[in-house]
Amino acid sequence: KSFDTPAGQTFNALSNVSLTVEPGAIYGLVGYSGAGKSTLLRTVNALERPTSGRVFVGDREISALQGKALYAERQRIGMIFQQFNLLRSRTVYKNVAYPLKLAGVDASTTLDRVEELLNFVGLTDKALSYPSQLSGGQKQRVAIARALATRPDILISDEATSALDPQTTHEVLDLLRRANQEYGVTILLVTHEMDVVRNVADQVAVMENGRVIEHGSVYDLFANPHTSTAKSFVSSVLQHEPSAEALARIRLSHPGRLIQVRVDDSSDQRAVLSRATRDHGVDAAVVFGGVSELQGRPFGSLTVELTGDDTAVDGVVNA
Repeated sequence: KSFDTPAGQTFNALSNVSLTVEPGAIYGLVGYSGAGKSTLLRTVNALERPTSGRVFVGDREISALQGKALYAERQRIGMIFQQFNLLRSRTVYKNVAYPLKLAGVDASTTLDRVEELLNFVGLTDKALSYPSQLSGGQKQRVAIARALATRPDILISDEATSALDPQTTHEVLDLLRRANQEYGVTILLVTHEMDVVRNVADQVAVMENGRVIEHGSVYDLFANPHTSTAKSFVSSVLQHEPSAEALARIRLSHPGRLIQVRVDDSSDQRAVLSRATRDHGVDAAVVFGGVSELQGRPFGSLTVELTGDDTAVDGVVNA
């Protein structure tokens, strides 16, 4: 996706992006500001059309649709935003009912659906309240209910938790997970918060300068990030590896050789290290690191000090 700048130049917001999101997944798009996340997200419902390439929702090429065909396809896609985008002059009930009204749903069916969704998001008692009377978390719950009103196949979320405090963020993420499980909706979410990805997503793509530089399961990204950007995001929420400053401080009191031992559910490095230090007569001490769990699987990194004869330490390192 390219844009013409006021200076007459071309800015490539997306470059050679190819990505598949499977039905029923919760898929995260992660990157720093300007990485192209929101632009990519907006191609899913054709709010942005690619300069070249195609975008499919199921078997329909949404990037080629116009008019009524595009409107009908957009009924399958709900969207929630960072700033909620609720209609201030309408009650909670009427905000949730609004997309059903646009779709021509009759009043009785609308009533049943809105009541169901307000119960789902825990706001039945707020049906007649206005957005100005709600907290930020309650507003986002209304926005989620509204996005689910037309029974979409896909829910896209653009930084939907960025304006919320940690506790409210956790509650909203639980709600998104429930929507995925109970309604079977596929969720594509943009965020710069790795805690959001860790807590709710199954798959993730890391973006930088309009490109997807890394993608795969959330576990694989956290356990073994390959790119510097992915490593930076992971380290922002996990302190498994020491920073350069921390490493310098560790070296002051730990003069032995420092090595990094990666931990995951398929790794036997800890057993190899234990056996090797025993065989070579080398002492080993963990001086930094940690082990976490994600999706029921352990991962982490340990900084270990090896102390002993240089030749023996070499033997441990090469084991």
